[in-house]
Amino acid sequence: MTAGILTALVGFTSSFAVVLAGLTAVGATPAQAASGLAVLCIAQALGMLWLVRRHRIPLTLAWSTPGAALLAGTGMVDGGWPAAVGAFLVVGVLILLTGMWPVLGDLIGAIPTPIAQAMLAGVLVPLCLAPVTSLIDEPALVAPVVLTWLALLRFAPKAAVPTAFAVALVVIGVWASGHGGIDGGWVPTVSGTVPQLSVGAVLGIALPLYVVTMASQNVPGVAVMASYGYRVPWRETMTVTGLGTLGGAVAGGHAVNLAAITAALAANPEVHPDPKRRWIAAETAAWAYLVLALLSVALISLATSAPAGLIETVAGLALLGTLGASLAGATSAAEGREAAVVAFLVAASGVTVLGIGAAFWGLVAGLVTHLVLRRPSAAVT
Repeated sequence: MTAGILTALVGFTSSFAVVLAGLTAVGATPAQAASGLAVLCIAQALGMLWLVRRHRIPLTLAWSTPGAALLAGTGMVDGGWPAAVGAFLVVGVLILLTGMWPVLGDLIGAIPTPIAQAMLAGVLVPLCLAPVTSLIDEPALVAPVVLTWLALLRFAPKAAVPTAFAVALVVIGVWASGHGGIDGGWVPTVSGTVPQLSVGAVLGIALPLYVVTMASQNVPGVAVMASYGYRVPWRETMTVTGLGTLGGAVAGGHAVNLAAITAALAANPEVHPDPKRRWIAAETAAWAYLVLALLSVALISLATSAPAGLIETVAGLALLGTLGASLAGATSAAEGREAAVVAFLVAASGVTVLGIGAAFWGLVAGLVTHLVLRRPSAAVT
């Protein structure tokens, strides 16, 4: 049970700032962002309870942190927040189809991993620069957060981001006390939005969000569980996460998926020596997420009262590890490296063409370069 509570706390506090940055970047108001955060907690908690009780394995779900980072890098699309919500619905449909129609999963699997990783890395670069620029602009406010993160990264890496987030909340409280106090509510609410569908949002948000969620969360999540001897019920998990994404989309949730990074916290031998008893940790994590859902509005109120750059700093620090892993995956193989670099540069450029964001064009540019440079022998094999 202790491991389950820790799983939820680490998963929530280490990436809450990223989700907030992503939802607000695509047009959510503070109330809509708080609603999205709450509904994501609820959707993944209910999905975990269903899967864990049926299969008795420590299977944990999470929101798509790389997907939230992608939203932050994409920014507003034509149609604003309603169009983004429509894109979230499309992602839910695609995840559902992945479970029902294996061909779709195979199609995503055909995208070269370095190109997908390069696209994600390009999207992450502007976010990961936030600690640098914010430290220059507001050194007195940002330095305590960065120094806390750096010290704990040396001695207690798993606690580095959550503790830095806690320090940021203290800094916000002290700063706000001299600048009019905390704005916003404290009672959790769910705010619905009538979705709209637009080509720009589907291509600029839905497709890259789906690819990133599958490549950076669902597939690694299966691998992590397999490393501890657990077989993920793939079709049922995709159905549950697809329904969770669909159910949460109208209230502002962007994507629910298999946990990857935090999956090990509930599945490793330290949780319990008997592998058949570790499911209790995942069930406890689900209940903990329901409690955390109640805190969503309070956290958003604190975050929106923060001085400029502080929450972005926490988000950037939380994503440094993901950026490093993405860059390593993008450039690990010499063959095809040029295509990955092209995908990275286009995605990092932040360009918008025909109302479609840079993540989509980075993926397209990388795939085109890959096809042009592919050797005939590789095509034959």
